[in-house]
Amino acid sequence: MKGKFIVIEGCDSSGKETQSKLLEKNLTEKGYKCLRFSFPMYDTPTGKIIKDSYLNKNGRGVFPEGASNVDPYIAALYYAADRKYNINKILEYYNEGYYIILDRYITSNMAYQGSKILNKDDRFYMYQWIDKLEYWLLKLPKPDKTIFLDMPLEHILELEKNRDTIDDIEKDKEYLQRSIDAYIELSELYGWNKINCIKEGKVKSIEEINDEITKIILSE
Repeated sequence: MKGKFIVIEGCDSSGKETQSKLLEKNLTEKGYKCLRFSFPMYDTPTGKIIKDSYLNKNGRGVFPEGASNVDPYIAALYYAADRKYNINKILEYYNEGYYIILDRYITSNMAYQGSKILNKDDRFYMYQWIDKLEYWLLKLPKPDKTIFLDMPLEHILELEKNRDTIDDIEKDKEYLQRSIDAYIELSELYGWNKINCIKEGKVKSIEEINDEITKIILSE
C-alpha cells in the first residue's frame, strides 16, 4: 500500500523545519509509519551544488549576480535535478505505506523562481513550466497535501535574527517579499491548505501551529 506525500511550504524562517520535525514526531506517536525529508538535500552531490555554488552558504558561490538574480529557468533546473537525484530513496518508503513529510518540494521552486518574474502572465507561465518539468517530464510524485505556513515578512526578519548564518536569498528582503507574495498566489491557484501563523499581531506558538497542521493531515 502506498503512503502519502505531505509537503510543508513557506518562506525562509517561517518554521518549516520545526513544524515538519514535530509533525513527524506526533504522527509516529499516533502509530503512523512516518519519515521526514528536506529539499534541497544539502548532504548529497546535487544539494552541495545548490548550497555552495548557487546559494553561497559557505562563501563559495559562483554566480557574481547573487542567487536572487540568477535567471529563474536556470536556477529551477538545479533544484529539479536535486529532487530527481534523491527521489528514489524516498519512494522506497512511500511504496511501503509511509507518510512522507517534505520540508520544501516542487512548490518551493515555483515560488522562489516565479517571484523573480514581475509580469503576472510570464510568472504563471513559469509556474506551468516547472509543473510540467518536475511532475510530468521527471515523473516526480504529486503531494497529497501541501500546507503553506503564511508568515509576514516583518516577522520573518525578526526570526532571522536567531539564525547563525543566512544565505544570499535570505539577505535580499525585496526578493523575500516577492517570494511570500508568490506563495500566497500559488496557494490560491493550487488550493493548498494555508495556515495563518499570526494571531493578534504575534506569531502563534509552535504547538498551536502544529495542532492545526496535524488536524489537516488527519482530517480525511
